Amino acid sequence: MENPPDGLPSQTHTLSVRERLARGRALRERCPRRGHAAWTPPADRRDPVEILIEQGETRLPELLPLRYARMMASPFAFLRGAAAVMAADLAATPATGLHVQAAGDCHCLNFGGFATPERRLTFDINDFDETAVAPWEWDLKRLAASFAVAGRDLLDKKGRRGLATLAARAYRETMASLAVTPVLDAWYLAHTIDDRETADSIGVDARELRKADAVLKHAVAMVSLKHSGGAMPRIEDQPPLVYHAPPDEAAAFRAAVEAKLDDYTASLIPERRTLLKRYRLADVAYKVVGVGSVGTLCGVMLMVSGDGEGLYLQFKEATRSVLEDHAWPSPYAHHGERVVRGQRLLQAASDIFLGFATGPTGRHIYVRQLRDAKVKPQVEAMSARQLRRYAAICGEVLARAHARTGDAVILSAYLGKGPAFDEAIGAFAMAYAGQTEADHAALVAAIRQGRLPVAGPHP
Repeated sequence: MENPPDGLPSQTHTLSVRERLARGRALRERCPRRGHAAWTPPADRRDPVEILIEQGETRLPELLPLRYARMMASPFAFLRGAAAVMAADLAATPATGLHVQAAGDCHCLNFGGFATPERRLTFDINDFDETAVAPWEWDLKRLAASFAVAGRDLLDKKGRRGLATLAARAYRETMASLAVTPVLDAWYLAHTIDDRETADSIGVDARELRKADAVLKHAVAMVSLKHSGGAMPRIEDQPPLVYHAPPDEAAAFRAAVEAKLDDYTASLIPERRTLLKRYRLADVAYKVVGVGSVGTLCGVMLMVSGDGEGLYLQFKEATRSVLEDHAWPSPYAHHGERVVRGQRLLQAASDIFLGFATGPTGRHIYVRQLRDAKVKPQVEAMSARQLRRYAAICGEVLARAHARTGDAVILSAYLGKGPAFDEAIGAFAMAYAGQTEADHAALVAAIRQGRLPVAGPHP
């Protein structure tokens, strides 16, 4: 399929339903559904460690040892940090040629709960650093593989394959439902988790739900950071995760952040610019984030209103998506804009402070609230029942996200009503789980050999 001039997925919704159904069924000849089960590493597959080293060339060198230390913790930790490795592998797998706005790093911990602008708790994809226009299959295969890997210490092989198959089945069944849903209704769909029963079914702890509810009802600042009060409030250091720039660099760092605020503000719509002007910048610090982002420039700004209310804004560096070497190039010259536009396309509701700017030393960044009634499912603490339900909900949410830029009628016609596709994805997930274990072992070996630096003791 050709890349349209605006760089966005082609829209086929104005064609007749009959024609769209025929297109979807015809794709089965081009890409048989059972063909998705295959994973065999090609003979010329790149060394995964080389890919990580190449990625590290654009990251903050002082944080790379922490990144590798986190990735060596387990095969699942490796998978989380190795989106670039899997993107290269997925490019060699069968695909229908249909493209969507893909999340890009669609593993099972990149979903979660947060408050919408309407102040309701919703469950959705919550990481978009790698978003790009790409085959829809890549997101689903990464999601399924993540369940097969994450469940290593919780379930046997049959159970892990079952999780991956469930995610695919939920994706297929949800896409079928969306295919007969009016366009606007499908666009507005969101998975709310306002009640305790729904939250429990996806592994959200009741205490987390109560905390999030307190944010919505009482405007409590639900962030893990603390700051001192007074006329000059200051973020408290929590090394090695939160820390200020060294004294000899602090003034320059703050000045660079202040300089980007005008750029960031300009990316917001007028009413949100007005809201942001009710706060001033009080302090700024570095903040280390998730496995995949360690080494990129990330930080937090403490904004304070005249009456002392605090607002934490997180800024994160946006680099070239790992998908771009294998799919369509980004239509945006600024990667912060790529992330923001992609997030708004994929999420049913996005943070009102989501914007982008050019940060210190010319790096592309995007900005959002640090936490806004955020709730995070605890996969490692889930029961087998909760894991199955969580896998299904992630599949449902991914289907809704893909249908916002893809054609649910064509996709559903391709996927069909039977389990052939689901079972193929389950088989792929287990095969790729084995690949991930081998790649993780290669990472550990590289650390032992001194090819990669690592923070703290290592085997």
